[in-house]
Amino acid sequence: MKKILLLTLMTILALTASAYDFMVNGLAYDYLNGQSGSKVEVTYTNSNNSYANNYSGLTTANIPASVTYSGKTYSVTSIGDRAFWGCSGLTSVTIGNSVTSIGYYAFYNCSGLTSVTIGNSVTSIGGSAFDGCSGLTSVTIPNSVTSIGDWAFDDCSGLTSVNIIDLAKWCKIDFSSGYSNPLYFAHHLYLNNVEIKELSIPNSVTKIKDYAFYNCSGLTSVTIPNSVTSIGGSAFDGCSGLTSVTIPNSVTSIGDWAFDDCSGLTSVTIGNSVTSIGGGAFSDCSRLTSLTIPNSVTSIGWGAFYECSGLTTVTIGNSVTSIGGNAFYGCSGLTTVTIGNSVTSIGDRAFQGCSGLTEIRSKIVNVGDVSMGTTVFYEVPTSSCTLKVPIGTANAYRSANQWKEFINIIEMNDSGGEVEGDVDGNGEVNGTDLNILINIILGKDNAANYGGRANVNGEGGVDGNDLNKLINIILGK
Repeated sequence: MKKILLLTLMTILALTASAYDFMVNGLAYDYLNGQSGSKVEVTYTNSNNSYANNYSGLTTANIPASVTYSGKTYSVTSIGDRAFWGCSGLTSVTIGNSVTSIGYYAFYNCSGLTSVTIGNSVTSIGGSAFDGCSGLTSVTIPNSVTSIGDWAFDDCSGLTSVNIIDLAKWCKIDFSSGYSNPLYFAHHLYLNNVEIKELSIPNSVTKIKDYAFYNCSGLTSVTIPNSVTSIGGSAFDGCSGLTSVTIPNSVTSIGDWAFDDCSGLTSVTIGNSVTSIGGGAFSDCSRLTSLTIPNSVTSIGWGAFYECSGLTTVTIGNSVTSIGGNAFYGCSGLTTVTIGNSVTSIGDRAFQGCSGLTEIRSKIVNVGDVSMGTTVFYEVPTSSCTLKVPIGTANAYRSANQWKEFINIIEMNDSGGEVEGDVDGNGEVNGTDLNILINIILGKDNAANYGGRANVNGEGGVDGNDLNKLINIILGK
């Protein structure tokens, strides 16, 4: 029995003594389909899955398209997971054109790496593949790449440029996260060695993928053609150099965080086919001043315009049914908001911190049916901000959850204006308004109690001329 155990142990040790199948010209390889197969991948040299001090002393790695061992030639199709993990002395890598994939952590913490040439057959770059390659200053992504894994270029703090050959193919790459995109650190994108500042998306692109231009602060403008139907999440996140964006009528959805932190953005035109604005889509766009949300939009996502402190006016179209939580949180410069008539839910803190609001125009008729989150209007000056509501609904607003916090609730006509002669703001002009006006003229009431509505003729002050004007309105003259 002891002899059998000893033989078994010796067999296991023999199998684990080498982490690779063979070595040629200083690079270790593993068979992908056994020794009888035709493909191999580059792997690490250490045994027992230990990656420390891997390829000690290696400074240059030229990964060939093929390798010959024991009289047989194999195609080199991949760089295995952790193959060059921690090779801090490695300065240059050239990847042959037969390689189709670069594995997870393949060049992790190769801090001395300054030059990488990626072959034209690579389709996937694994997660953390170049993580920690702080010496890398430039990288060229070939047309063949279709996916880049999470954290692939994280901590590549020395990157200053990313070069591509085909812009349309770049727009179609599947990035797992912002750290997948080398632009996160590089900030500048080059097409055939010429920096792209005025970006024009090619007509062959139908979707701008997630993170496509993440943190590309070198961009100053973008033109999106009518072929594009969707803008992916974080597609332009952090593009602080952008000043204006026009989203064409072909686009139906704007992804989460699509234009987050585009701090230079001053104007946005949203096309009339967009149905949803994703969470955080325009958050922290602090220089954006005005915004019209078209009638095609049905939902505004969580934090969509969070901390857009430069916004002064917002018009929400009549098809919007839900305003997400924190949607306009911290928009301290906002003075006027118009809310469309189809809204059925307003999320937590949707308008919290909108301390500059002077007027809200709500077109919602059945306000009692609206689902209200917590502290929707927290820090809104409800004592001075005028809430204008549809004719015949003022009393409903005065008893509705959170809406009732507004002191000055008046009714407005279909165009959003106050009803002429409606001194008490209930949407009707009758003898009650006449009595109020007479009492003001006689000094028995104060015009200040009616928010300027007692100045019927608009000439300033309240006198007999306003009384005559009101009588004529009541008489239909």
